[in-house]
Amino acid sequence: MGFNPLNERGMPLEKQLRNWSELNVIPYDKNTVDPYTQCRVITLNGAEVEGVFFSHQFARHCDDMEVKRQLAMVRRIEQQQQKAVNWLIPGDASPLERTIGYEQVAVDLTAYLARMEPDPYLKQAFEFGLLEDFDHLYRYADLMDLLEGKKAERITQHLTEIMPGRPTKAEHRHPYDDLRKPMNTRLGHPLSSLHVLTLVAAEQQTMNFYMNVGNIPTHPLARGLYLEIAQIEEQHVTHYESLMDPTTSWFEQEVLHQYNEVYLYYSFMQEETDPRIKRIWEMHLDMEVEHLYLACEMLKRYEDKDPAEFLPQTLPEPVRFESNKEYIRQVLANQVNLTADGTDFLPVDVLPKVHRYYEYQAAVNSGGVVPSERVIQEYVKAKGQDYRDQVQGPHPVKEFQSRQMVPPELVSSGRR
Repeated sequence: MGFNPLNERGMPLEKQLRNWSELNVIPYDKNTVDPYTQCRVITLNGAEVEGVFFSHQFARHCDDMEVKRQLAMVRRIEQQQQKAVNWLIPGDASPLERTIGYEQVAVDLTAYLARMEPDPYLKQAFEFGLLEDFDHLYRYADLMDLLEGKKAERITQHLTEIMPGRPTKAEHRHPYDDLRKPMNTRLGHPLSSLHVLTLVAAEQQTMNFYMNVGNIPTHPLARGLYLEIAQIEEQHVTHYESLMDPTTSWFEQEVLHQYNEVYLYYSFMQEETDPRIKRIWEMHLDMEVEHLYLACEMLKRYEDKDPAEFLPQTLPEPVRFESNKEYIRQVLANQVNLTADGTDFLPVDVLPKVHRYYEYQAAVNSGGVVPSERVIQEYVKAKGQDYRDQVQGPHPVKEFQSRQMVPPELVSSGRR
């Protein structure tokens, strides 16, 4: 019998406030941390930020003072949770070192959720975004070695390969082509809602991170790459959030947010290898179970709805951070040439030449060498070949196997 958080009570809300010394946790050691411990920290930080952002929006659209008070109280606790999680990240990690961690999250979290996703359209949407984040990891890894002399494999520890994905230059699409078909929460698989919300939170956290750190570097190469990829991260937030069911009410969405946080803390508690950090996940899980209970009670009281109608009866199998090298290689071989036309995914070479994709590309990619391309140009010029960590052999796409040139923008359909 699995764990059903809908039947549980957690730590009483009045006991959840912590003092400053409790929140000012000791960070992990960047040189010895398990890569997937770092990934779990980054993911949960994003989940807490998304929860807080949503709660603020809910409060701004609510005129019931009792509801606003409960949201404010839970939100204050979740702000404390976010601080405790975020403060686990060490201050001696450079922005680029932290960026490699963010992109490893984007790659292996998205790959795992795509593997587990029961809905074919959502799975395709996840795989589409996966190949773009995979390329971001490659570009940032080359930049970090070029500017700081640090190998990204020291952070990823060969669990995630580093090589070209769908080239960043080719990812810039007209905003209309980053909107997707929304799911139906009540008719779809319950796991799908959790997957989508998790990816919205993760991509939003990456978007926010790049918006805030992208102007910190002094080197023009770094500033240019952060500028370009930060724009793609906004596209990804649009991409994933448009998959969410727009017909769910504010109260239903609050329940989904709290259930997803329970699910993530429960999942990562099972997987965590650092005993000290595992205790934080356990404590936060106890808190989130109570937050979920309070959200469910509001849904029942104000809308007379039973959350069991759209939530799993027991928590699904835990979300796992694990290596996805072979799966990613298969997706690369089959989908690297895809782009989007409205809500559909299709090979770029079937687009009409007058498609808005090309107009948008011409607008944003004019004015000189695109930053993501320049990074690889400069690396090859300095080192003779690009930086990669291809654990399982040559790149699965023939056109991307050369290491003495910038990878081509997109390969034609059918060419491998």
